[in-house]
Amino acid sequence: MKKKDQIARASTVFVALAALCWGLSGGIGGILMAGSWDAFVVSFYRGAIGLLFVLVWLALRPRGSGLASRRLWLWSVIAGFGVAGNFSFYFVSIAQGSVAVAVTLMYCAPVFVYFVSFALKLERPTVLKWAAIAVVMIGIILLTQIYDIGASGVTPIGVGAGLLAGLSYAVFIFGFKYAAPHGSPQAILSIAFAVLAAILIWPADVDQTVAALSTPDWPLFAGLGVLGAGLSFVLYVIGLNHTAPAVASIVAMVEPVTASLFGVVVLHENLVGPQIFGMGLILVTVTALSVHSSVVRPPSDSDSRFD
Repeated sequence: MKKKDQIARASTVFVALAALCWGLSGGIGGILMAGSWDAFVVSFYRGAIGLLFVLVWLALRPRGSGLASRRLWLWSVIAGFGVAGNFSFYFVSIAQGSVAVAVTLMYCAPVFVYFVSFALKLERPTVLKWAAIAVVMIGIILLTQIYDIGASGVTPIGVGAGLLAGLSYAVFIFGFKYAAPHGSPQAILSIAFAVLAAILIWPADVDQTVAALSTPDWPLFAGLGVLGAGLSFVLYVIGLNHTAPAVASIVAMVEPVTASLFGVVVLHENLVGPQIFGMGLILVTVTALSVHSSVVRPPSDSDSRFD
């Protein structure tokens, strides 16, 4: 029993480290874009380097990959569209506003999952769930100061992109969940990141994409890829194997908190009182939604195979 508890604690640490890596990756992306790098170029390299990591993972653990399954490919491709949209819209939102606002808007993903779940009858709507969604909407209004958009320094494009990043992450969640019964996580992520790279190479600035290979900023690109898509996804998926979904949902708050602190401390971004209050409303409510719903929680060991 003691060994089981130790494994559970270690797995929770893995999930926390993954969330920490994602939070730092938002800040690194902010630094790169402050240096005039295109958001799509930054997103492309984050995904491409992540692809290298999961391909190595797949090569080391090829058993039970499920790559012969058509359904695995179908849902993994959908997950790939989701993660491509998530990465790119997230960085566009940062470029058009701030790291803190972008990551919090992205963290609204479970709200979009709820809307889809209601439509597909996967989740039963209740008064409490609608009330929670309403609270999140109020938090978004306060965070973005959409009633006085110029005051927050966030453009309408930044707000829209942040929300689309959350919607895209919801697509990734559904794609991953439905692909999981047909193969291994490393196979799903390999396909998803390959799709991401194929999609984002098109809108990315060609000159910048080539220049990034020899730029002095290359260590930042490498760090972004390793922390934001490579090591983080491996740690996250492995950690979920022995972490309760409710615990994982709470621990995941490390990401927006880390990203927000990075933006304030390193990038010198400012948040006023109503924005901080709105951020708190969103983070607490979304975490509660994730804890109490199996639909919006991240994939767990019951959803995927670790061979």
